[in-house]
Parts: sequence; C-alpha cells; structure tokens
Amino acid sequence: MRVEFINPFLSSMLNVMSTMAQMELVPEKPKLKTTEVSMGDVSGLIGMISPQTKGSLSITFDAPLALATMKGMVGEAPDEVNEEITDLVGEITNMVTGGAKRMLSEKGIEFDMATPIVVSGKNHTIHHKSEGPVVVLALRGEHGKAYIEFSFDE
Repeated sequence: MRVEFINPFLSSMLNVMSTMAQMELVPEKPKLKTTEVSMGDVSGLIGMISPQTKGSLSITFDAPLALATMKGMVGEAPDEVNEEITDLVGEITNMVTGGAKRMLSEKGIEFDMATPIVVSGKNHTIHHKSEGPVVVLALRGEHGKAYIEFSFDE
C-alpha cells in the first residue's frame, strides 16, 4: 500500500469532519484487515480507477458517531441509524473522496470514482474491488470511531 494514496484520504476525512461536523478525530495506527466484516455500523464504499491502479475506499462509522456527525452538521439527528444517516454517510464518502481526488490530482494521479454504495447493520460486510491488501485506519472521536479502509491493486 503506497502511503501517497492513504494520506490524502486521511487529510480529507479529518478536514470534512472538522469543517462540516465541528468534530475532531484522532487517527490511530494503520493495520491490515483480514476479514470483510465491517468494524462499525454504517459504511460508504466507493470504487476508484486510474491509469496507475484501481481500488476502493470505505468509510465506516460506529452508530453513535454517525448520529453525532449528523447532529453536528444539521443541528439534529434521529435516535438510530436510518435512511437519513445512510444518506449522510454516502455524502461524507463522496466529500472525502472528492477532496482526496483533488490532492492526488496535484501529484499527477488521476482517479475516476463510482457512486458510493452504503451498507448498514451490525457485522455487515465490505467487499473491496481490488486485488491488494486491505489497510484500515481507525479514527477515534468523542462519540466513537470511524474507520477508513483502502485497497488498491498492487
């Protein structure tokens, strides 16, 4: 996994969460993920392809963090994960990927992106569309964790 792919997504995620939801998240050390079972409750998954590589990214939220994110962004939130929350996670996935795409473009790496797919529920699975390993980066916040997963062809 090339770090020049990871850092723009991390930077974009931290930026989106701080500017849109007034929430600071603290990154933990990246780890290899060996299962397709999600680490949180609601996930946005987006495929990406470039002349250099293809891969996918997912952003998964613990339910309490997803609810707090919506409250931070719009001033109110439902009591549980529902369609509004899944829409929000899809939009955050789009914003994060768009921000990272701009940063990567400045380095000469161009990506085309698919529309995000959002999946929710305890122990849902995330199937990355690449041959490479899956790296997961946990982001700790006051209301729970978010997880960014990356997988790119080697």
